Amino acid sequence: MNKETVAVGIAYGTAKNNAPAETDHNEAMVAMLRENPEFAELYLQIAFEEIYEPGGVSAFLVVLRQVIEARGGIAAIAEKSGINRKHVYRVLSGKGNPTIRTLTELTRAADVRLTAMHSA
Repeated sequence: MNKETVAVGIAYGTAKNNAPAETDHNEAMVAMLRENPEFAELYLQIAFEEIYEPGGVSAFLVVLRQVIEARGGIAAIAEKSGINRKHVYRVLSGKGNPTIRTLTELTRAADVRLTAMHSA
């Protein structure tokens, strides 16, 4: 899988039916991530790599939330991580500001890793 594959996957959710584009896209992405764990890892990794771009932090948090939804949902991951469910919702909002410890616990509970990729 490469970035083009991810872009196609992202675009897939935008015009699937007559539901509002945001809801449709989110539901489609969660379904795709649930069906394909390898894609979920790549999708999260690309969002992590682009975190320094304008809007990158908010985009990363949306992607992480989608991955968490695909991996059992907020309540299940909150319980597994030992983090209060309301706090998880708050830190994964577009304006969230999670600590590295919170990100570590959430990604561990969702069974995904954040890996720094260096490009030359």
